Order: sequence, then structure tokens, then C-alpha cells
Amino acid sequence: MQQSATDFYESWPAKMNAMKAAPGGGDIGKAFGPFFQGLMKDAAADGGLAVKHKELIALGIGIAVRCEPCIFTHVEKCLKSGATPREVMDAAGVAVMMGGGPVYTYTPIVAAALEHFAAHPIAH
Repeated sequence: MQQSATDFYESWPAKMNAMKAAPGGGDIGKAFGPFFQGLMKDAAADGGLAVKHKELIALGIGIAVRCEPCIFTHVEKCLKSGATPREVMDAAGVAVMMGGGPVYTYTPIVAAALEHFAAHPIAH
């Protein structure tokens, strides 16, 4: 079930590239990429949500649906968008409050991702 944060961050780009190279995989990426980018842009200037808040929501949902790649990916995106480790763990706490014990078992993945980035800081 769980892989180390370092293993995930080292292997994920190659896995996604392999998916995109599979028959039809490129079509998935072409469809999902613009959708993701359009929704996850900063809308704070227009009275909408900042990227940081959108990423914290995405992380909470990733935890709630127990998606390990989503958790690792959105912890990284949360930190890149300026969220603090405390804010990341608060989002995890809200996910646990909404999802209970099964979701709680995924919070160590959040902690492992934060530990990874404490040792390998993200350039902003």
C-alpha cells in the first residue's frame, strides 16, 4: 500500500510518462492537463480562492478518498504554493474528521511527504 516518499517522488514522473506513452494515454493527459490548469490557477484577484487554498482542498479530498499518489502530489503542490506544514496537517485533520478511521490511516503518508520536503526543500 504505502511506498516511501522518496520512492514516490523519484518514480512518479516516469510512471506518468509511461502512461502518456501507452495507446490512448496521451489523450488522457491532453484532456486532463488543461482542465487541471484551468481550475487550479490563482483566482484570489477575482475574489476566488488562491492556489494555496485550492491545493489544500485537493489534498484533503485526496486523503479522504485514500489516493496515495494524490496525497504525495498535493502535499508537494501545497508547499510550492506557500502552505506551511501546519496548514497541510490541518487539511489532513479536516479530511480525517470527515472520513473517520479509514482516512486517518492515510495521514502517515502526509507526514512522510512533509518529512521528505523538510530534508529536500522545494524551490519556490
